[in-house]
Amino acid sequence: MTAADLNSCRLYGILDLGYVESSEAVKVAEQMIAAGIDLLQLRAKAQPASEIARLAADLHRVTAAHGVPLIINDHPEIARLVAAEGVHVGQDDPPIAEVREIAGPNCSVGKSTHSVDQAIRAFYEGADYIGFGPIFATPTKPDYRPIGLEDIRKVHDAVRLPIFCIGGIKLDNLPEVIEAGARRVVIVSGLLLAEDIAAYGRAAKELLNRKSQIENQKS
Repeated sequence: MTAADLNSCRLYGILDLGYVESSEAVKVAEQMIAAGIDLLQLRAKAQPASEIARLAADLHRVTAAHGVPLIINDHPEIARLVAAEGVHVGQDDPPIAEVREIAGPNCSVGKSTHSVDQAIRAFYEGADYIGFGPIFATPTKPDYRPIGLEDIRKVHDAVRLPIFCIGGIKLDNLPEVIEAGARRVVIVSGLLLAEDIAAYGRAAKELLNRKSQIENQKS
């Protein structure tokens, strides 16, 4: 996945097995792709590595067929095994250089950041993109204090990387997140728990694309 590929991404979907049964993962992934997501991450905090690897291989066959990059959360060795396009790590994981060595040179590495300072450090560490949040309180990350909207514009001014705002973002608050300066977002529970995943994602993507079109007209 190239820098240009990441730059063009707007809507990042996370297939979190805390919300979705493993047996339903491929079906839900297909619905997320129909929703227009630009990236799909597999997040499986409670499953053994062997189960994650099996599921990642199944998912990659689907995502590759639709041209959607697959990101593996936390497991660079699995990303390499299934030839996933990316791996995502957190603040407590090994340094990006070490992760990249395990995942392979063709695998993009993203990093979660929870402050502007952490975002700057991730940039100098060599991240290909960052997650920035949680913007709002979220059951996905209950131990993290919400950042709020104020730092969204600050982090975009400070870091020249694709920045995906994350945490409690849903369709009803997405306009204010965009108004605060976000260009790219991650939606987790709002998308996975929607009655119609495809329709929900398409509505979110339309809002994000409108923001992108306005920016392009200004430049």
